[in-house]
Amino acid sequence: MLRPYQIDIATNAAKLLEWCKIAYLSMEVRTGKTLTALATARNYGATNILFVTKKKAISSILDDHAKTEGESAISVLNYEQLHNYTGTPDIVIIDEAHSLGAFPKPSERTKRLKEICEGLPIIYLSGTPTPESYSQLYHQLWVSSFSPFKEYKTFYKWAADYVTIGKKYFHGVSINDYSKANKKKIDDDTKHLFISYTQQEAGFKQEVEEEVLTIRMKPSTYFLVEKLRRDKVFIGKNGEEVLADTAVKLMNKLHQVYSGTVICENGEGICFDKSKAEFIRDYFRGKKIAIFYKFKSELNMLQWAYGYDSLTTDPHLFNSSSNKIFVSQIQSGREGINLSSADALVMLNIDFASVSYQQARARMQSINRTEPAKVYWVFSEGGIEHKIYAVVKEKQDFTLSYFTNDRSATPVKDYQQV
Repeated sequence: MLRPYQIDIATNAAKLLEWCKIAYLSMEVRTGKTLTALATARNYGATNILFVTKKKAISSILDDHAKTEGESAISVLNYEQLHNYTGTPDIVIIDEAHSLGAFPKPSERTKRLKEICEGLPIIYLSGTPTPESYSQLYHQLWVSSFSPFKEYKTFYKWAADYVTIGKKYFHGVSINDYSKANKKKIDDDTKHLFISYTQQEAGFKQEVEEEVLTIRMKPSTYFLVEKLRRDKVFIGKNGEEVLADTAVKLMNKLHQVYSGTVICENGEGICFDKSKAEFIRDYFRGKKIAIFYKFKSELNMLQWAYGYDSLTTDPHLFNSSSNKIFVSQIQSGREGINLSSADALVMLNIDFASVSYQQARARMQSINRTEPAKVYWVFSEGGIEHKIYAVVKEKQDFTLSYFTNDRSATPVKDYQQV
């Protein structure tokens, strides 16, 4: 059943579609974007809906559609299925629309979506339309035949009028930096397309409460960290090679190693320190938890700690069960899923992207939840995770510049190889 604010938004958004053929619902996470978008499509008179989303959100969207009134047909696809789509919708709903915002060139799926959406009204959904730069708005709206920027055929032509173009360096090579867009000028041209709504306006009573839990890893972890910092390479007893011969590789390898896994040059993932998985299992024993991890080998750790049968990747099964633990990679689980039945969300690792921080931590929130949504970050003592956390909390991505400006290192003399 729609809440009063959802009914109001759906009414106003349908009018916006009549006027502009674009309605961008910038509603904060857990405020009910999906139901509101489906009600908007119904109010607009749509009979054949294409709903594009992330894979893990498909089942919940189909459930929401079944709850809505009307006889509209719906196709719900994830972004990876777009190249196979041959239907003829009369409206398109684009979930997590900010994911289309790559620049200066559009992604292949954005190009495909533009083909599908030609001449059609679009409902865009995102709680964070421009998580890193206002330049991310161009290609989102470029998908629509009715974009307010349609006179600009390419991002480069648009950027000449809307962006202060600077320079940045990648591997010592100077490239154009298009991230400093003119927010006021873009707002002036696009704000009429947006309907925003916050959790506070929706009546959310609970807060997200975060706690960082720091654990000491095994000596082998710190030995490998120091080995890679010093020698830029590690050769294992069985010939496995870990290479960190550039600053980018070193940053990425340390990100893995500090949580107890590493990807070798042959592509094999190795789990050598299960301390985080053991800690999570013991510390949260008896609690209903969801766990987000970063690297695939970290899932192997969790399967070892809990056993395969205790884990699920299905949010519906998790919410209806009392003995399942939900597990997901951060990037695939941060959007479009509801984990509101969890006692706590446990982050085994952390992503470099600020949008991952903002969205993942909100998965437990629900308007019906009255107790705080507890999020626990499990970091290694002396690890890189603390530094990443400090950056992404400030709505910045953790980039190579942050890593290279940090000169701190763990002294090798403090640890021994095991």
